[in-house]
Amino acid sequence: MNSGTVVAVSRDTTHRFSKINQDTIRLLAGLGVEGDAHLGVTVQHLSRIAQDPTRPNLRQVHLIHAELFDELRPAGYTIAPGDLGENVTTRGIDLLALPVGTRLRLGPEAVVEVTGLRNPCLQIDRFRDGLLKRVVGRDEHGDIVRRCGIMSVVVRGGEVRPDDTVAVELPAAPHRPLETV
Repeated sequence: MNSGTVVAVSRDTTHRFSKINQDTIRLLAGLGVEGDAHLGVTVQHLSRIAQDPTRPNLRQVHLIHAELFDELRPAGYTIAPGDLGENVTTRGIDLLALPVGTRLRLGPEAVVEVTGLRNPCLQIDRFRDGLLKRVVGRDEHGDIVRRCGIMSVVVRGGEVRPDDTVAVELPAAPHRPLETV
């Protein structure tokens, strides 16, 4: 779990569910993805703006593991990078197992800090009917399990491209498990 690879990078200037794949994205420290609708110091997701527009933006960069797409394919869901609204699609790292505060070095310069889990909403079923039940479920103890990626903030800016290395830097123990942000 020490390193992986960037499969794709995506952004969109408007608030749509899916994002458009790019050759490169630029991360801006404390803001997010340059040119993305979710760029900002304060919350940018429309539902969160309606609740409290002054809250800090803990969802600047959304990452999803490509292995999720592999798991969904046999159930009839063909999902491509960017389809679920992520900015960075990775392979080779169990993103959902990372603790809060983990830093991910994306390529030679950029660093993001993991803030929590994405909480998928009903929009995911509008994208593909029945998909929400595939990415949100319950474990053997009855606890909710969310598998639709993680959220992060940009600690150090820089360009990120497909095939860049993703290096994992765990925070000091004790580790806090991810919760929704």
